Amino acid sequence: MSDGSAAEPDEVLWRAWEAMDLPEGCRGEVVEGAIEISAVGSLRHGVLLNRLCRALDGHLTGQGHQVWAGVIVLHGRKAWQPDLVVAPIDMEAVGDEDGYGITASGVRTVIEVVSPGRQNTQRDRVRKRREYARAGISVYVLVDDFDGDGAVVVLTSPDPAKAAYTDEHRVPYGKDAVVPSGPAEGFVIGSDLTGA
Repeated sequence: MSDGSAAEPDEVLWRAWEAMDLPEGCRGEVVEGAIEISAVGSLRHGVLLNRLCRALDGHLTGQGHQVWAGVIVLHGRKAWQPDLVVAPIDMEAVGDEDGYGITASGVRTVIEVVSPGRQNTQRDRVRKRREYARAGISVYVLVDDFDGDGAVVVLTSPDPAKAAYTDEHRVPYGKDAVVPSGPAEGFVIGSDLTGA
């Protein structure tokens, strides 16, 4: 900085994230004060994402929202790339000023398919859960093959000040999990989508 003052940690992370040139198949996110780099998911991950995307896209028809994959969501100097996002069809209306992605305020629902490995599960179950709640994203859905015999966790009612969701429903695979609110209200994640 030209005035000799030290840059804030969030600003330093943001600049590093902006400068990254990751190889194909990797993604970088700024999550809770760190840059996290992860590989794009496995075959099972891709199968689940595509099933969810097709079904949710059909559910959202005519509602002014659609499901998006590969979109960066920004909140302040934080950047996440959720597996699936429900946002307005007119994505540019909720885009950030630098053109990196969309602002968290334009996101209604986030869906993450949990990847194997302790670091991956902790990122989706714990760190991103707090980040999405801080950003006020109203619905966060985890499709988690690694929770017992598999479960869908639907989190709603974010409390940004506490970085927590105050309402949580864990539904084991084999039963229907239903999104209770937002544009995806009534969307059912059952055995036809989880394959269990």
